[in-house]
Amino acid sequence: MKIEFEHHQAAHCESGVTSNLLRNSSGGKITEPLAFGIGAGLFFAYIPLIKINNGPAIAFRTMPGYIFNRTCKSLGIPVISKKFSSKEKAEAYLKECLHNGDPVGCQVGVYYLPYFPKEYRFHFNAHNLIVYGMDDDKYLISDPIMDTTHVMDSCQLERVRFAKGALAPKGHIYYPKHGAVITDETIKQAIKSGIKKNVYNMLSIPGSFAGVSGIKNTGKKIKKWRDKLGLQTAGLYLAQMVRMQEEIGTGGGGFRYIYAAFLQEADNYLPGNQLPEISEMFTKAGDMWRTAAVHAAGIYKGRIGSQEDFDTMGNYLIEIAEVEKMAFEKLKNIKWQ
Repeated sequence: MKIEFEHHQAAHCESGVTSNLLRNSSGGKITEPLAFGIGAGLFFAYIPLIKINNGPAIAFRTMPGYIFNRTCKSLGIPVISKKFSSKEKAEAYLKECLHNGDPVGCQVGVYYLPYFPKEYRFHFNAHNLIVYGMDDDKYLISDPIMDTTHVMDSCQLERVRFAKGALAPKGHIYYPKHGAVITDETIKQAIKSGIKKNVYNMLSIPGSFAGVSGIKNTGKKIKKWRDKLGLQTAGLYLAQMVRMQEEIGTGGGGFRYIYAAFLQEADNYLPGNQLPEISEMFTKAGDMWRTAAVHAAGIYKGRIGSQEDFDTMGNYLIEIAEVEKMAFEKLKNIKWQ
């Protein structure tokens, strides 16, 4: 049982799954950058009360599942999404979907994915992939961050679909309903909606834990980590930041680069709104995040570690916050033509 499905590699798992699942409905128009931008995927949050792998939760993108749901909602596409308490029911429903010709997105844990290199396996349960068919006891897997498709047997797939721990997937399965027609006008309005939502998330969420305020506040905190936490723990916290940015994310300022690409593509639908110029600001922010990650790596690997080095690291984030703030304020002030 194999559904007609074309695997396309992507930079990020959820935006890649979203664009691949919507490819047929949109005639190939919904690319990964468009899915990421329409889904308001760009974000930042620092939540020290929540621990992941013994480090503070640091997010460079919106919550898992939001990109797919927001993109489909903005495009007027109904979504089917289910979680399960029973492994047997989860597999039965998956088989039913495949029998009906529906490739489906699945939330899974990374640690036990058999095709992942060992150095990339860690306990993170918000990875996304597509199941698009079966061959006897083997499931056909399209993981958008991999260059080729893969095969998993039922036990392997069950293990990752029911991984334990934070953000446990509980067999989560999701896919768009058939029959939606995506027009250029629909895409235009979805782009505007996605930008407005992302502007709000980065500029207007109350408090100092999220958005550009969260980036700036985290920069200030980093300057105090060496004295407050000790050099070893402070280094581990920076390692956590790089891990969330590089391994769970897309590499360096990868999400900023995807958003820059989104604005470039959005300009094809909504020209005359300075989107290419604003895109360059997000590319600059991505470069700055990459530079900050290299500096952080020097600290947690022990090559550097003075208070001046922590001050430099904190200043990187404060400067990044200013660049992203200016970029989002420009987006906020657009009078759409």
